[in-house]
Amino acid sequence: MSRIYLVDDHVMVREGMRAVLEAHGHTVVGESDHPVPALADLQRLTPDVLLLDLHLGERSGLELLAELQRRELAVRCVVLTMSSQARHIADALRLGAVGYVLKGSSAREVMAAIDTVLKGRRYFGHEVADLALAAVTDTAPSDPLAALSMRERQIVSMVVQGQSSTAIGQALHLSPKTVDTYRSRLMAKLGLTDITGLVRWAVRVGLIDNS
Repeated sequence: MSRIYLVDDHVMVREGMRAVLEAHGHTVVGESDHPVPALADLQRLTPDVLLLDLHLGERSGLELLAELQRRELAVRCVVLTMSSQARHIADALRLGAVGYVLKGSSAREVMAAIDTVLKGRRYFGHEVADLALAAVTDTAPSDPLAALSMRERQIVSMVVQGQSSTAIGQALHLSPKTVDTYRSRLMAKLGLTDITGLVRWAVRVGLIDNS
């Protein structure tokens, strides 16, 4: 069957998914609760399918999707999450996910999602199908800041204004190290690698005025 990697911040969920997947003949090659070790594992293990939750404690599965897209890693991602928010579906698909299923769906539906994406097609759970199809076909630009948390939006605005991590930290009552972590996280979500690229992006989406 297929080789699958699990990313979810709940051990019991991972254990349950592993049991279901292995009962259906799939092999779980690894698992994680955090985007950073998950990325390293995915590069090393090259699984066929990634089952990914979007809510990973204080982190987001969208960060991992952004890094996978930036590094052009060929793994089929099925998002398995509680969120049926349209913006989360749109962002996940924009960042390369080929399936989206809600937690609480039957094991049969999760297996159907895996089988479908392995055949090179998309799969949307019945509870999100209409929203997902709208996200795929919508030609209107989505909110460029939708993938970012409120704190990340604050920090990206201050970074592109030229403020240092120390100055941002003082204004927001955070340590410079925490600011750097937020900055790295938001840049990963946006698929950017340096401050110059971040500034260009901010100009393009109208976050700062280049006139």
